[in-house]
Amino acid sequence: MRFRRISRLLIGASLPAVALTGCASGVATGPQLPSASLVSTQEGPGEEYIIGPLDDLTIFVWRNPELGAKVQVRPDGRITTPLIADMPAVGKTPKILSDDIKAALSKYIENPLVSVIVNNFSGTFSQQVRIVGATEKPASIPYRANMTLLDAMISVGGLSEYAAGNRARLVRADKVTGKQQEFQVRLTDLLKKGDTKANVMLAPGDVIIIPESMF
Repeated sequence: MRFRRISRLLIGASLPAVALTGCASGVATGPQLPSASLVSTQEGPGEEYIIGPLDDLTIFVWRNPELGAKVQVRPDGRITTPLIADMPAVGKTPKILSDDIKAALSKYIENPLVSVIVNNFSGTFSQQVRIVGATEKPASIPYRANMTLLDAMISVGGLSEYAAGNRARLVRADKVTGKQQEFQVRLTDLLKKGDTKANVMLAPGDVIIIPESMF
């Protein structure tokens, strides 16, 4: 009986030490994404660009320069050009928007040729990568084709002094079902230890959440 009592005391005393060790390591458990190379071996175009609020556009109408304009998409998602008021632009590709402008101008001129050029990219939230929490400068950055976790962290200046980088999470929404899934990402291993296996590919709309260390 005395031996059993001592054993229980030893086991009970060891549990807090194990818990503290787990906290100190700062490593979360959960699903992980496959590793990505630091330099893409096959560069290629990403998804079609979707116009977002505050994008700067140039509308060009061939042989009718007076009908073109340089405009910024308003926060409500619309633009106004000569002869066209409050046309929705957000959520459209440049090609779709040019077709819509062409249809609107067809009331005034015959067979207009319209081009839409995106000069300054912001994109919709579904096309941005957002990094929040313990980083040098939390930000929303436009997604670029073949963007990796390393690319995004360079854009925000890396981790802050008290970041628990290996407990960071990547939140990704399934475009078909709308459900969100969380993945573990090992930012400390990637940025401070140079572990290239911790680099992963990003997708438009990803959110990276970086907690602070408790110690």
